[in-house]
Amino acid sequence: MSKLPDQRALVLARVLKGKVDREEATLLLGLSDRSIRRLTARLVDEGPAALVHRNTGRRPAHALDPALAARVVAFAQDGYAGLNDTHLSELLAEREGVLISRASVQRILRGAGIESPRRRRAPRFRSRRERRSAEGMLLQLDGSRHHWFGPDGPEISLLGAIDDATSKVPGAVFREQEDAAGYLSVLHQVLGGPGVPTAVYSDRHSVFWINARAGETLEDEQGRERQPTQLGRAFAELGVEMIFAGSPQAKGRVERLWGTFQDRLVAELRLERITGIEAANAFLPHYLERHNARFAVAPADPTAAWRALPAGRAVDDVCCLKYARHVAGDNTVSHEGVVVQLPPKVRGSYAHLRVEVRHHLDGSVSVHLPGGKQLARSAPGAAMRFRPKGQTRAPAGGVRPDPRNVDRSHPWRQWRPGQLKTKLHVPRSELA
Repeated sequence: MSKLPDQRALVLARVLKGKVDREEATLLLGLSDRSIRRLTARLVDEGPAALVHRNTGRRPAHALDPALAARVVAFAQDGYAGLNDTHLSELLAEREGVLISRASVQRILRGAGIESPRRRRAPRFRSRRERRSAEGMLLQLDGSRHHWFGPDGPEISLLGAIDDATSKVPGAVFREQEDAAGYLSVLHQVLGGPGVPTAVYSDRHSVFWINARAGETLEDEQGRERQPTQLGRAFAELGVEMIFAGSPQAKGRVERLWGTFQDRLVAELRLERITGIEAANAFLPHYLERHNARFAVAPADPTAAWRALPAGRAVDDVCCLKYARHVAGDNTVSHEGVVVQLPPKVRGSYAHLRVEVRHHLDGSVSVHLPGGKQLARSAPGAAMRFRPKGQTRAPAGGVRPDPRNVDRSHPWRQWRPGQLKTKLHVPRSELA
């Protein structure tokens, strides 16, 4: 008999002998007067053994089947090794038909000596910026370089966008490195899905931000204005405001997203036996659909702030790389090893005309007149190296280039080649 029935038997025996009244017994045992009378009658009829709870030694009706607990441990040690408790419980319900709560998984695995790969940190006080009120008001953009195909796989970059109001991920793509072409692919997914956001929030990576001292050319030194980056040009054409963060903590929402992806997405890529960028990009849409259903929150304002494309703009013409070129004497324009032959002109020739070359996401190259009219376009896949190069970018209509604070009166800006070669003439009489 445990300590509690012994204590009850002692107090109730004193009640029967008249040494303790029932009101005092209720205070000593923490029971009601009705329970005191019931237990006293049971003690008289059946003895001290009757004070033991009737469920003592019985298996709880809601207890987990030991065979089920053994299956969970086997799953955690075999195909689903390395998953955290929450992710494991979700995948067991989705793939194996095993409906079990996260708390039960945690209790079973800790009892079997299996620790979670991701420990929960103690919460610390932070003053967090409030979410934007409506979906589409602000997108946070960032990239994460990681061993997405396991510790033995290559280190590649995952680029993505997350909505600040709802935590939905409208687009993501795997790339060999973080570059403008990858972000243009993400932007293509966003524009083809929910629409045009009001603003984007990013770090000061060179694909977004032009360092005032990095990559200066002779034209910059002579006081001419620099064109925006390819991403800056695309967002300006869409009328999207660009906001630059001063630290990783400032864009904490997308930084926390990478922690979730590095935990869950890595495990699911391993379960699907995906080890290549092309297969991983094909798997991403299905994964993002389930991720958004699991982690998205309702916005404060149910009216979305997504906008339609500006009039006269097409997704394919915004999400591309644009360069300025001069037409060759044989009416051809070359880019990335692709030679585009221009059609005959009614009068004259296009030779030596300044045109705009657009390198599209499908690998095709198109040539456009300054007004935007397309002259010719190559077949898709002709130029597969989709990567910005250090070439002159085509000025975009309505896009204000980044201003350059160049003092043209500075002596260094006044110098011209050959200026110092002029001989100084001194009269012979002054040399005496």
